[in-house]
Amino acid sequence: MAKLETSDGIELYVETSGTGIPLLLSGALCTTTENYRSNVEPLIAAGAQVILWDYRGHGRSDSPADASAYHLDQVLDDLGRVLDWAAPGRSAIVGGLSFGGLASLHFAHRNPERVCGLLLIDSGPGFKNPEAQAGWEATVEKTASYLENKGPKAFVESRAAATLVGLRPELPAAQAAGRAIAAQDPIGLAHFARRIAALAPPIIDELPEIDVPALVMIGENDKPYLRAAEVMTARLPRAECHKIPGAGHIVNIEASDDFNAAAAGFIRQFVRS
Repeated sequence: MAKLETSDGIELYVETSGTGIPLLLSGALCTTTENYRSNVEPLIAAGAQVILWDYRGHGRSDSPADASAYHLDQVLDDLGRVLDWAAPGRSAIVGGLSFGGLASLHFAHRNPERVCGLLLIDSGPGFKNPEAQAGWEATVEKTASYLENKGPKAFVESRAAATLVGLRPELPAAQAAGRAIAAQDPIGLAHFARRIAALAPPIIDELPEIDVPALVMIGENDKPYLRAAEVMTARLPRAECHKIPGAGHIVNIEASDDFNAAAAGFIRQFVRS
């Protein structure tokens, strides 16, 4: 566990465990490193060095009040610095859930020499259709306004819980993740939502250029992302898809055994090679 300074002088919370193939996981919007806590040991056992971090405005990282500190280029630079800190000079499997997957795709396209694989979890490549993009921006604006007016604790206790801690909130891992989400700064989350998550450009056309092994994981009940999973599987040159029965958006908590087994199998490909 450490704090890492970014190019613009804020501090990010970072941690690394294990000594195998670097696996850098990024979170969904409004979640923290605690969302992955129950997955760390199984992924280490599969041969990974698990690297976790909190975005700016999230978790235990700094939460700048200035909205200008939040833009996608800065997040991708932050991601690269985390990788430099945890696994200098090594390429990594990068991935994440929801926005974390999209950020990983952008990073892999811009920095192909630093990425040897992709783990894309209930994620998508963004929206080319203007109407779909406008709908997404409206949804994110509702999230940002809710956070500002009612706070993260109310947010994680609302219907949004299904996209934050999953469909089984009684699980200890879901409860721990929920407590960490509730403790965050609403202003930083709202800035990140409006200026980064809502405005991230699509990367659909660039998917064929990202020529590394990719595992696309999707919960069979995560209807908003089913089509996105199909698109990524079809357009990424070396992708395979794993659909998790009965699961929604937060598959790594809701169906942790299935998630851990599929992710472990993917990791072992790199350990053997």
